[in-house]
Amino acid sequence: MRKRWLIIISTFLSLAIVFSVIFLFSLNSKQIVYNPKDPPILELESRKSFNFFWKEANTDKNSKGYGLIRDRAPGNPEISSIASVGFGLTAIAIGAERKWVPYDEAYERVSRTLDTLLNNVSQENGFFYHFVNIDTGRRAWNSEISIIDTSILLCGAITAGEYFGGEIKDKAEQLYKRVNWQWFVDPNKNQFYMAYTPEKGFAGHWDFYAEQLMMYFLSVASPTYPTNPQMFYDFQRHFAAYDGGKRFIHSWFGSIFTYQFSFAWFDLRNMVDKKGVDWWENSIIAIESNRKFCIDNKNKFKTFGENSWGVTACDGPKGYNGKYGAPPSGYDNTQHYVDGTVPPSGAAGSIVFLPKESIAALEYYYKNFPQLWGEYGFKDAYNLDVSPPWFDKDVIGIDKGISLLMIENYRTGFVWKYFMKNQYVQKGIKEVGFREK
Repeated sequence: MRKRWLIIISTFLSLAIVFSVIFLFSLNSKQIVYNPKDPPILELESRKSFNFFWKEANTDKNSKGYGLIRDRAPGNPEISSIASVGFGLTAIAIGAERKWVPYDEAYERVSRTLDTLLNNVSQENGFFYHFVNIDTGRRAWNSEISIIDTSILLCGAITAGEYFGGEIKDKAEQLYKRVNWQWFVDPNKNQFYMAYTPEKGFAGHWDFYAEQLMMYFLSVASPTYPTNPQMFYDFQRHFAAYDGGKRFIHSWFGSIFTYQFSFAWFDLRNMVDKKGVDWWENSIIAIESNRKFCIDNKNKFKTFGENSWGVTACDGPKGYNGKYGAPPSGYDNTQHYVDGTVPPSGAAGSIVFLPKESIAALEYYYKNFPQLWGEYGFKDAYNLDVSPPWFDKDVIGIDKGISLLMIENYRTGFVWKYFMKNQYVQKGIKEVGFREK
């Protein structure tokens, strides 16, 4: 009898070990766990946003611009934006993981897109022009060399490299290593310039908080052209609050995207910098303030309300406006602009910070405004305060991108999981001085 029990106990322990190994392996495998209870709007918007990056790309394999992705659709079909390509490289990894497209096709698209970026697209010292021709890869509209758009591109390439591995990771690293970050630094201020054009040279400085956190992490870890980690602490941190609420470090125009973009890739939860700033919590306060501003002004603007919020740079009735935002802004709350325009990406890109409120907004848009829904999910923006009410005809790549990436991070943490594995990403965060709370 005793022998029988020993056999049973031994068998049980063996099975327990086997299942434990299987479980631990599954945690480290590529398999992402999906929640069947996710609201249907998240799958709808994600899948259609992905379709923008997959379909609105140059797929002519004989073209020098193969893989470049349009800045917007259906408008300006000949123009690609480098930031849209960056979001797109991450989007394709998401699409492959979710089996929205065959893995082999996704791998080839990303690999050949990186070839295009390495060999054909206009650049200076590793930095890319903001806008390029989608067929030739050449500079478009006399646009500027953009450090932030190049950084977004690199984040996308790094994510794809970590997910697909192999030659894609090698090409992504080549792209990263050739960026001469030191060229874009004003040594007199220890700040990055904002832009460069061959005609006028450098212009502006990243001297105020915005979406640029990614630039410091990427640049200090560069194995070829590293920058001084102190740069992260040499832009102005201006604290203010909305309507007596919590104080936070705000951006100049108060646009909600500035509190989102870097966090689409960099997982800074439960971390603080050397001065004790929790940038994740800072974004939560900023987004809560933006939403409260919209609620407080719902009697002034018909578009605004508890389920219609997230004022940020987007299309408006009079065209694209980068000054859309909410207070606090500038030094005296006079720099933001509002006219009732709301983009769905404002709430969608906030889902990791305010999930309940963001989902409620997306469901509200979907149920109440069929004019706001199209081939690629939510169109860029709408405004009920003009006559007749205005609904955008276009979608914009960066707005589809922040929506897709943040929804995926909320659902599975996919982007954070792969991007944060990168050795340079880890090094950059550490060298800037971030630590666990």
